[in-house]
Amino acid sequence: MSMAGNVPLVESGTAGYLGQVQPLLKDTTECFDCIPKSTPKTFPVCTIRSTPSQPIHCIVWSTLWTLLGIRRLHRNPRQLFGEDEDATGELDVAEKEGENAREIAALRKEATAFKVVRDALRSKNSEDAAELVFRKVFDSDIRNLLSMADMWKSRSPPIPLDLNGIMDNSFVLRQGTDAHTNGASASTSKVPHPQAPINGQTNGAAPKLKDQQTLSLKDNLSLFIDSTTRLANRLRNGEETISFDKDDDDTLDFVTAASNLRSSAYGIENKTRWEVKEMAGNIIPAIATTNAIVSGLIVLQALHLLRKSYDKLRNVYLQVKPAVPLSIISLSKPNDQCGVCRDTYTLLRCDPSRAKLGDVVKDLLGDEDREVSVYEGQRMLSDPDWDDNYDRTLESLSVTRGKFLAIVDEDGDLSTISGGIAPLPDDHPADGPSYILPSPLPQPTRRIEPPPPPPETPQKANGKRPLPVEKADGVIDLAPTPKKPKFSSSSTIKAAINNIATPKGKKRKAEDTFSPSKKRRLEEDGLIMMDGADDKFEEEPEPDFILIDD
Repeated sequence: MSMAGNVPLVESGTAGYLGQVQPLLKDTTECFDCIPKSTPKTFPVCTIRSTPSQPIHCIVWSTLWTLLGIRRLHRNPRQLFGEDEDATGELDVAEKEGENAREIAALRKEATAFKVVRDALRSKNSEDAAELVFRKVFDSDIRNLLSMADMWKSRSPPIPLDLNGIMDNSFVLRQGTDAHTNGASASTSKVPHPQAPINGQTNGAAPKLKDQQTLSLKDNLSLFIDSTTRLANRLRNGEETISFDKDDDDTLDFVTAASNLRSSAYGIENKTRWEVKEMAGNIIPAIATTNAIVSGLIVLQALHLLRKSYDKLRNVYLQVKPAVPLSIISLSKPNDQCGVCRDTYTLLRCDPSRAKLGDVVKDLLGDEDREVSVYEGQRMLSDPDWDDNYDRTLESLSVTRGKFLAIVDEDGDLSTISGGIAPLPDDHPADGPSYILPSPLPQPTRRIEPPPPPPETPQKANGKRPLPVEKADGVIDLAPTPKKPKFSSSSTIKAAINNIATPKGKKRKAEDTFSPSKKRRLEEDGLIMMDGADDKFEEEPEPDFILIDD
């Protein structure tokens, strides 16, 4: 919005002891989207659903499966408190298309069982809905997974949880563990002991905060039943769907208990309520001193903007380095390929209930006759080969006040025209035009082509023979190994070199001999190097040579 309205902005943020302040000024500095951002980390659905190996897998599973819902996962609605999606019709279509009948039957059976659980949560006559959910998810579903023997050849299988056994302390989670600790043994399971040290505290020292207590298997079961009952009561009292919110105690308790129960079944370390809240809500602890420092830096950059001292604007980063706590970097120019700050923005005042998409697009382009595509956010409304929506009103396409209509050049030569939808003026006649074009019309700028990539550095030859290449007829042509060239030399020269004697009692000097490489080079040039004045050349006929006296 700051780029569209040409309003300066000081963007900032903190993460623990780290912080940053970045002034944003259209056409002068790079914007937040000029630098590509890393993709958020995701987890495979199969890992979350069947084979978790980390606490975060169980936490994501408990939030998605129970509250947000994994829609159409294996054609099976998996939401306890979310929207109701009937999978019967989708399974019928899949069966008609000839897909695996056995798999369809298994999915139909699973969908029916899950629907019974959903209905129990919403029925005012069901008093044991929480226990029904527990037995379905942590006992029946796990037994179904165990029936897939191939899945557990290379990994430890989960253990179905027994509700009655956990409640009367007779259930043993892992073999060789104490039943009264609910299977929490460090030697056989990653599930922590209830009295294990927490957050660096010594054994026997109970944490002061309730959210930092590690719950036993029985405590997690009790919390699961209690939170499920609370959420079920909310559904029965008229709440249609319930979404996860880290500040909602009911949903947070449910996710904590459900994820820890699943972790216990798979032998994964349990997490405290506070740790679950951090991981499920993507919470980064805030530190007051960091916020205070960044606030001061924001004010300094805002003063430069107010004084229009743009040459003094800087990007400032707060680091965990005692020697250099602040890193100050000069502002970078906008990225010519940015799809946000390089767009051409304009204001379109209109009545969305009367203005048609085709009329608006054609009038905004003016006399230009070029192929364009039209978007609203990530939704495509038209392209050169599909203009079915041109006769529809903006309101019917959900393009209303506060949204942007993006007209993208199909060839990519011109910048995108982004028109912000605004209401008509109060004094606009009721029978007047359905929209008012901006004056002058937006003039998109020509995009600067990105520089060609630098040529690749040719690989240096390593002197090795290339691998043989098989021809089309199956014959491999092996080239003969090249022989190293041999240089001819006189046998008398070789004998003279071997018979060089050093006078008794006298050490041989380096200059009395010649290196083999030097002799070889002289031989290649047709010269013979003698070691002394008394050496004679015995071959016939005598070659021409120059005798150089010492």
